[in-house]
Amino acid sequence: METHVESNRSRLDVEMPVLSVRLLGPLMISHDGAPVTLPASRKLRALLAYLALAPHPVGRSRLCELLWDVPNDPRGELRWCLSKLRSTLDAVGRHRVATQGDTVALDLSDCLVDALEVSQAATQGLGTLDVERLRALARLFAGDFLDGLELERSPHFNSWLTAQRRRFHSCHVAVLEQLVGSLAADSDEAIAHLDTWVELAPFDRRAHAALLAGLAGRGEIGAAEEHLAAAEQLFKSEELDFAPLRAAWRAIRDRQSGISLRTACLSTLSPLVATPTAPGPVEPSHASLAVMPFVEEVGGARGGLADGFTHDIITRLAKLRDFFVIARGSVFALAEQNIAPEDAGRRLNVDYVATGTVRSPSGRLIVSVELIEVRSARIVWAETFERRPDDIFSVLDDIGNSIVSSISAEIETVERNRAMLKAPSSLNAWEAYHRGLWHMYRFTQAENEQARHFFAQALQLDPTFARAYAGLSFTHWQNAFQRWGDRDRESALAFESAGHSLLVDDHNPAAHWAMGRALWLRGEQDGSLLELERAVDLSPNFALGHYALSFVHSQSGDPRAAIGSSDHSRHLSPFDPLLFGMLGARAMAHVRLGQFEEAAEWALKAAARPNAHAIILAIAAHCLALAGRLDEARGFAAAIRKTRPDYCADDFIGTFRFEPDAVTLFRQGARLIGLN
Repeated sequence: METHVESNRSRLDVEMPVLSVRLLGPLMISHDGAPVTLPASRKLRALLAYLALAPHPVGRSRLCELLWDVPNDPRGELRWCLSKLRSTLDAVGRHRVATQGDTVALDLSDCLVDALEVSQAATQGLGTLDVERLRALARLFAGDFLDGLELERSPHFNSWLTAQRRRFHSCHVAVLEQLVGSLAADSDEAIAHLDTWVELAPFDRRAHAALLAGLAGRGEIGAAEEHLAAAEQLFKSEELDFAPLRAAWRAIRDRQSGISLRTACLSTLSPLVATPTAPGPVEPSHASLAVMPFVEEVGGARGGLADGFTHDIITRLAKLRDFFVIARGSVFALAEQNIAPEDAGRRLNVDYVATGTVRSPSGRLIVSVELIEVRSARIVWAETFERRPDDIFSVLDDIGNSIVSSISAEIETVERNRAMLKAPSSLNAWEAYHRGLWHMYRFTQAENEQARHFFAQALQLDPTFARAYAGLSFTHWQNAFQRWGDRDRESALAFESAGHSLLVDDHNPAAHWAMGRALWLRGEQDGSLLELERAVDLSPNFALGHYALSFVHSQSGDPRAAIGSSDHSRHLSPFDPLLFGMLGARAMAHVRLGQFEEAAEWALKAAARPNAHAIILAIAAHCLALAGRLDEARGFAAAIRKTRPDYCADDFIGTFRFEPDAVTLFRQGARLIGLN
């Protein structure tokens, strides 16, 4: 049985539940509004909080390890605590403490648990909540998580407690930021929340700028300047750059007093966001990321393996050139001051923070990672990688590849979805590019044209945006490949756009990827492979580069290399929007090796992807035919002819650049199912 809350309706919005559990502040339980007296045991309180937040049932051994420092009878003490929890939480006909086998869980689905309400809201997205829900969430924060509770000789629990306090502190800040942005800039309520925000995050420039804008809106210039002077002293004491905040204040003073608080904060803190009256193009505001030093869970220490691993991840992410990555020196300097990752993210004014731990228990290597969106305190992605370190360097390389690719993919997904929620006319170059990606991955002619439009918009706003040129090249490549336009003309445009991408940034792997694909369209296989190999040399974690190598080799290069590149691209990006292509390339490589049954299985996987287009269905039809699975093959052929009635083997073969032996095989398959 799992601890859970209602997904579609907060308990803050309905009648107060019979039982309430407060974890944000000193732990308190109330029944029908009356406090419930708990035994004095700190271990009991710790157990209640841990089980309340646990997403799954927890083993008794884990609970004993967590809370008891090898007492005489840890399981006996655990049984005593559970009996006390039952007497406190259970009611007639309602058992909230559930034990099954050797596991324990709490079912608090009919209770109000403040920490779970906050966690649910953060997962849903604080930006989607109305002002009343935000106010209700803000009222839940009565202090630190489990305020006043400390356990001696329980290092595992204390480590968990520290992490939870840090997480809910960040959630409190994020709730206040969202709430302030929903209120009138100079209202008493906004100023009160701003004071709390500044107190909780004293080095968050956004908080100070918002407070300065609010005070200026009330005409309290003197109070604002006093705050500015105090903030400057604070920043200088920590050797932090105060110049951006001083510039923000100058801009606030120059603005009309009626400008909204949100606009004032964004436009003054970041020159990358245009003001409503600013003329000319908007600069791109690339997403930014800080990778905080990983911690080796040996006494909570840093150094050695963890530090080297962190440095490697930072380097690999920087090579992708997808977003701005904070340099190693800055994040390590903040970590030396024992600053929590989320707080470090606010000090560095970045959009995302990645953090993790490294453990090496009994012949295993376990790496846990989290990617956090700083402003919302939302965990965007979390994963644990466990390997047996037969070759420690090879294992670290493999885990590092997965982490880097996952971080890049998750940030791209968040940015794409965010861009889709904005009015097209309000997009800056970065947002227009990601709006283009959203349309591009739909793989229809109409969506491809929308993608081309947004990539062009991004380049109009920023002519030095290499990835936008690569995206534009991709749309022309699709037009040529899918025969949605004149193939020669679209091939020329794909080549031209890829050339612009290289001129802007010759070290960007996406630029070489675009050029490699454009050269393939032109029939220049050797040049295509050189460009694609250059892309993966620049960034070994660039999944699309490995996929493109597989695509080219599957038709007229080395089919075994195609299989290896396909597998590697899928390992790097297992949920990639182009996954159907990775699978389809492997299928075509198996055909060239005479492995028709294997080809059919991989082609079926490709065709099962939700965005697979007609050419992928054609690969499936031909591979199934060669494997002798004619009924299945004819089903795909019929599906293709619903939208393309005259589709035949010439269309399929003309789409690719197969070696003569492959052409013979695919024509043989086509004849078997009437596509000849």
